[in-house]
Amino acid sequence: MHIAVLSDTHLRQGKSLPSFVWEHLTKVDMILHAGDLTYMGLLEELACIAPVSAVKGNCDGWNVLLPNRDIIECETLKVGLIHGNAGKGKSTPERAYSAFVDSKVNIIIFGHSHSPYMEWRNGILMFNPGSPTDKRREQHFSFGIIDIHQGQVQAKHVYF
Repeated sequence: MHIAVLSDTHLRQGKSLPSFVWEHLTKVDMILHAGDLTYMGLLEELACIAPVSAVKGNCDGWNVLLPNRDIIECETLKVGLIHGNAGKGKSTPERAYSAFVDSKVNIIIFGHSHSPYMEWRNGILMFNPGSPTDKRREQHFSFGIIDIHQGQVQAKHVYF
């Protein structure tokens, strides 16, 4: 499986992802979004390319009908998806990790900080794609690509 990972797009109606991102999305089998879409129409646009799973972020409206956390099966692996703004822990990675501590997940994808992050923690890949539209203090915009093949995981950030 070739999976695109997005978070913190913070789009308003009438705005879209950069063309560089769309070009990469045309080659994926699945798209995961870790919250703060702010424009729900993006989900419909993404679903025209590949199946999409998304969670609610702290900037998504109260009436957004997305779960706060989700577990998605990708081949034989389980992926925990969360925004990472709430819960136990002093940092976004700590909050994301603690949200799935009682779940048997292989990968935890989170957002919120807009900062790309990748670390293996107790056999679990912790992955934040950064943001393709709001880099804040980061040098570059970014998103993630995760490849899963026969239970093996390869993840990378795509910077632009």
